[in-house]
Amino acid sequence: MTQTKVELDLDGKIGGTISTADNTDTLTLKSTDADANQGPVLNFKRDSSSPADDDILGQLTFTGENDASEAIEFVRIRAGMVDVTDGTEDSRYTITTYTGGSQYGRLNIEAGETVFNENSTDLDFRVESDSQTHAIFLEASSSAVGINCSTSRKFHVRCTDADVYG
Repeated sequence: MTQTKVELDLDGKIGGTISTADNTDTLTLKSTDADANQGPVLNFKRDSSSPADDDILGQLTFTGENDASEAIEFVRIRAGMVDVTDGTEDSRYTITTYTGGSQYGRLNIEAGETVFNENSTDLDFRVESDSQTHAIFLEASSSAVGINCSTSRKFHVRCTDADVYG
């Protein structure tokens, strides 16, 4: 691994870049503890003296270059505080990805709901079971649902009588 730059200031703050020229792990967190508790732990801690509603707690960004050498944030995972009031705290967790050249919200976990496809782009939703590739299928373009079949209608429970389970 090639270490290009690591800075440590007098307050113990670290900043910099760690890079490698191959496909090995660039950073490994390792715990050798043998108990039944979690470990290793990566903790994103926002330690503000004045926390505010809608502050972002932390973000993981997966950036790569397209074929025009432009840096693209292909995937973003973000955690935030919706309400910081003591006793009524709420949070959110979002995942966004690129589809057709634009970034869209794929998954939003909020205090009162979990939303797929928040931006209303043409993203189908499919759940597989042990025996069905389309146990539940929502076709975004038609707003149609299929259960146990890969075709969808406004609401469709089975494709044929042979699909009836009893």
